[in-house]
Amino acid sequence: MATKVLMPQLGESVTEGTISKWLVNVGDTVKKYDSLAEVTTDKVNAEVPSTVSGRVTEIVVPEGETVAVGTLILYIEESGAEGGTATPASTTETPAPQTPATEQPKAATPAVSIQQAPVVDGPKQRYSPAVVMLSQQHGIDLSRVVGTGAGGRITRKDVQAIIDAGGQKPAETVKETVAQAPVAAVEQATVVSTPAPVAPATTSAVSVDIPVASGDQVVPVTSIRRTIANRMVQSKHEAPHAWTMVEVDVTNLVNFRNQAKGEFARKEGLNLTFLPFFIKAVVEALKEFPMINSTWAHDKIIVKKDINISIAVATEEALYVPVIKHADQKSILGIAKAVDDLAARTRAGKLTMDDMTGGTFTVNNTGSFGSVLSQPIINAPQAAILSVESIVKRPVVINDMIAVRSMVNLCMSLDHRVLDGLVCGRFLQSVKQKLENVGPDTKLY
Repeated sequence: MATKVLMPQLGESVTEGTISKWLVNVGDTVKKYDSLAEVTTDKVNAEVPSTVSGRVTEIVVPEGETVAVGTLILYIEESGAEGGTATPASTTETPAPQTPATEQPKAATPAVSIQQAPVVDGPKQRYSPAVVMLSQQHGIDLSRVVGTGAGGRITRKDVQAIIDAGGQKPAETVKETVAQAPVAAVEQATVVSTPAPVAPATTSAVSVDIPVASGDQVVPVTSIRRTIANRMVQSKHEAPHAWTMVEVDVTNLVNFRNQAKGEFARKEGLNLTFLPFFIKAVVEALKEFPMINSTWAHDKIIVKKDINISIAVATEEALYVPVIKHADQKSILGIAKAVDDLAARTRAGKLTMDDMTGGTFTVNNTGSFGSVLSQPIINAPQAAILSVESIVKRPVVINDMIAVRSMVNLCMSLDHRVLDGLVCGRFLQSVKQKLENVGPDTKLY
């Protein structure tokens, strides 16, 4: 009996995944729980396990292709040893309403635009807050959008595709287009859930418009780089960014850290860097100004109870943002251990879904590569992000005298829908004060 393996939902808000690498070939025999493929989502990389034992008979989705959650990706012919039906799971049984959509991806492209064809006699749609917000901002009538998500659900990608194509046509224009299209094409437009080829068309346009000269290197966009690009564009489109900065005298912090780092390394087995001190100061300031630790939710602002700090960790391929959970309950030692652990597992490719979710505020250590001033992009759906720049020695005026001090710039981008300059200015002054007060009495444990 052939078992259908579907693209699993690797996280609550994940709607699609990219097959980055197949770990099996057609004809291979697999056991239950064997890994079938490596999948990349906008949150984490994961492996898809087999829920049955048997032989791989067909690979439906090629490597590098991005498909919606619930899409058929593989067939496995169950072995007699297992017998019976496969363990019920969302990854092994295609729901009845999705079967036509899943089995018709190769049908001819309908004459009518899929994104703008009317939905006929379908169940009442439920929309995510992101879809509702984006549609209202750009005047998109969701009743005239056919979703490409699981079960025909409208995703943010569907709405963005219409926006990128120049917006939604007036209702009269759509009716005329439908009336002129063949009946078979109209029927297909209301059933097929395969995404319309908006993204490929855009890519082709870019390839044509930008000439490639002899000797130029053409680097294919990986799924990870495409995900980063999409998330950054989403953040800049949806959140009105504002920016502010303060400079901090961290001379006392530098002296204290230099005195403590040797003993700290011997006792704890890891280096004492500056980043845990900055994160600790940010966490304490977030307690004083909880509105900074919030998110925009269209018709309300949600102020988070937990303080979970996202940190940016760069690899040769991409930038990941794992999360230090309950950072307000950790000492500088606890934060240092969490940073070291997350950085090591990021570079080893061993992050889990839990490591990548739940962040409420981001601290970005751009100073690690020498930056002294930056304008970070907010890590949506958070309300703000702070970049810690490089610590440099500069002449400053103290009591009308020039002195050489260790100075650092703290750069903050904020979502102006949620935050204003007043609260952010006070927040940064609190962080500044805490950093400038680091000294011999500062507790590491």
